[in-house]
Amino acid sequence: MSRADSQDFARLFLTDTPMMDTRAPLEFTKGAFPQALSLPLMTDAERAKVGTCYKQQGQSAALALGHQLVSGEIKQRRLEQWLAFARNNPDGYLYCFRGGLRSQIVQQWMQAAGCDYPRIIGGYKAMRRFLIDTQEQIVAASRFCILAGHTGCAKTDLLNSLPDSIDLEGIAHHRGSSFGKRPGGQPSPIDFENALAIAFLRQHHARPEQRILLEDESKLIGRCAIPLSLRERMAAAPIIIVTATLEQRVEHTFRNYILHKLLEWQQAVGEEAGFVAFSDDLSVSLQKIQKRLGGALYQQIKVLLQQALAEQQRGDNSLHREWIRRVLSQYYDPMYAYQLLQREDAIEFSGSAEQVREYLLESAGSV
Repeated sequence: MSRADSQDFARLFLTDTPMMDTRAPLEFTKGAFPQALSLPLMTDAERAKVGTCYKQQGQSAALALGHQLVSGEIKQRRLEQWLAFARNNPDGYLYCFRGGLRSQIVQQWMQAAGCDYPRIIGGYKAMRRFLIDTQEQIVAASRFCILAGHTGCAKTDLLNSLPDSIDLEGIAHHRGSSFGKRPGGQPSPIDFENALAIAFLRQHHARPEQRILLEDESKLIGRCAIPLSLRERMAAAPIIIVTATLEQRVEHTFRNYILHKLLEWQQAVGEEAGFVAFSDDLSVSLQKIQKRLGGALYQQIKVLLQQALAEQQRGDNSLHREWIRRVLSQYYDPMYAYQLLQREDAIEFSGSAEQVREYLLESAGSV
């Protein structure tokens, strides 16, 4: 039994419905949805030729050229990919940019091959507009709570262990600090915005009355920008401070930025190349904060980092703790103390990770 075309965008995103994106690869790279797979009707080059033809000769000529370019074996190979997607995702949908000719053509060709597969009315443009508008509405209507604390106090770990939280750093694929780069890079700005809006939609749908817990962030997480309306609500929200000793923060930073970061790089590119990439990552990250550190302190920490990397290659990674301790105490801590001073009146609670957890769980249960 065939399914009808859909424009129930909320259901599509809430249920993580598989989507087949028939736009050109370049369009997909600029922005798509987490559950979408790129299976284009035309390549970038083919689309460019059709676009030029449309401008010069009109729609009929462009349509004819498109059918000429995607024909024979090329058409058959692409059709087989679309049919395979439909078999593997019987509850999925297909779309193009506006839900127009491209998705209609793919749908018709699949139908001719015996597969009735529904498309999304309005396509990518309509879904993107839905997410932008929905996020704006949710952000405006929701209450927020910001989890803050010195660098290294394991805020993200605590955040992800609590209900009604959204992990901005996880969505941005970045650890948030100057050393936060991760293998694989970050999503495109539009991909980040789409994934963030979907996270807000799901949170609001599940527990609309609860306030949303976010980690304290600057306006940029790596290269991903937090939307202005959300930044404004975060700046006005109450703050929960997570406290930890310097040594606890050194150990957490060591685990995250040395042990875990090295493992991520080695899993991505292999053991030897991974260590080289890991070393370059740390060195470049340190260089980025050179001006803020000042020349003398930067050189001291740079030497400590180089010594630690050399010793790590010989089997001892413990020296990393010394440069980490210096960066935390002499760079991040003074900067955080100044920022917190500007928002002292917004502090709602302060305590260890376990105390904060208990407080937030009790607060959520009392709503």
